[in-house]
Amino acid sequence: MQRPPIKHCRQCGTAVVYRIPDDGDTKMRAVCPACATIHYENPLTVVGTVPCWADKVLLCKRNIEPRFGLWTLPAGFMELHETTTEGAARETVEEAGAQFEMQGLFSLVNVARVGQVHLFYRAKLTSDQFDPGTETIEARLFAEGDIPWEEIAFQTTRVTLERFFADRRAGQFGMHHIDV
Repeated sequence: MQRPPIKHCRQCGTAVVYRIPDDGDTKMRAVCPACATIHYENPLTVVGTVPCWADKVLLCKRNIEPRFGLWTLPAGFMELHETTTEGAARETVEEAGAQFEMQGLFSLVNVARVGQVHLFYRAKLTSDQFDPGTETIEARLFAEGDIPWEEIAFQTTRVTLERFFADRRAGQFGMHHIDV
């Protein structure tokens, strides 16, 4: 999903023009002809977790678009003034109502076509009781063989889960950098 282009200056409200700025930049940018503010359009960061309880992974059934009714890892857009770890923890609480301990960064997934970067951390659940928020229809634990692969909402979730289960079978978790 492409974001719409910037139309007006965030500083003064004047309609912007797209051109290469005079500051040595090499890319087309939204530039305000009145106050000369250059507006940069940068990727959005999605943060989340791969929460585990014994040999099972927690998935959330989406109660929002896009991909309503499909399963995903608890994740969402990072907010200003939070770290990636804080954002991943916040999303896990908001979407699953889970209790957990954060672990290390597990996957970094570039989704260049939509201007996003997804970061997933491993998380160790400290309870198998969940209290999903309004964005989630259901939060449920799945063993690898029970994952509803045909009902996974996003490719970033699918590749992260595939790497997670492969690492678990190998007995060692790595850090994965993936382009989708």
